[in-house]
Amino acid sequence: MASEFVSGTFQSGMVLTGIAIVAGIAFLCCLASLVVGDPYKVSMDERLSPPSLKHPFGTDQLGRDMLSRVLHGGRVSLVIAATISLLSMCIGSLIGAVSGYFGGVVDDAIGRIIDVFMSIPEIVLNIAMVGVFCAAYGASTLIVIAAVVFTNWVGYARVMRGMVLSLKEREFVLCARAIGAGDWYILFRHVIPNAASPLVVLATLNVGNVIMTIASLGFLGLGIQPPTPEWGQILNSGKNYITTAPWITFFPGLFIALSVFGFNLLGEGLNAKHAEG
Repeated sequence: MASEFVSGTFQSGMVLTGIAIVAGIAFLCCLASLVVGDPYKVSMDERLSPPSLKHPFGTDQLGRDMLSRVLHGGRVSLVIAATISLLSMCIGSLIGAVSGYFGGVVDDAIGRIIDVFMSIPEIVLNIAMVGVFCAAYGASTLIVIAAVVFTNWVGYARVMRGMVLSLKEREFVLCARAIGAGDWYILFRHVIPNAASPLVVLATLNVGNVIMTIASLGFLGLGIQPPTPEWGQILNSGKNYITTAPWITFFPGLFIALSVFGFNLLGEGLNAKHAEG
């Protein structure tokens, strides 16, 4: 069954297109140090230069090469988005599994917490958490990651809870209980592995959403701080030059759109194949 799912997945046009887009952008960003120059190099003589053979994406207000900054910024954005998605999936899955398996007061308490988080618009909650975390611990990449993870685990917890509620009464779980297996052993050995598939699909879909979140925070000045290049922060730096040097905002915006589109295609394709399976 697993081999059939994998082979069927890689025959999906949506999945293949999504993989091609994501892999292409990731490949370019990984090779940024080899194929482009220093993203921090300032050249005031070349400031706001339009795209050319020397600078294919033009230069910014400090004369820095935009191609270099976009590719290095993509490396930062993609790594942070993948890290947040992975941590959120692990934390949310564990919380949701505990909530669904043990039920009772634990389930009620976790359910109320999830309801509170879900009742607040995500971007508002992210801005609030980043502001609180930065005020308490100072602005840094780790603080931004922690703040977004703090708000991003909820979706995974809801999905995992629903899966566990349906799995914990299945025959293989009842058999494990009958032979004396403990709750925690059953949870980690039998229940969570069998509930993992939809979580992986959700994580793939969520990477695009996290990229948008990180870019939005960077654009608002709450995300990754200068001089580290990051797509949202580059957009913010070019907003005052939108009419005179539109390439400063166009190229990072294009890469954000392509990345989100690629991950969404990949996630939707995986979701469709999972639903068929």
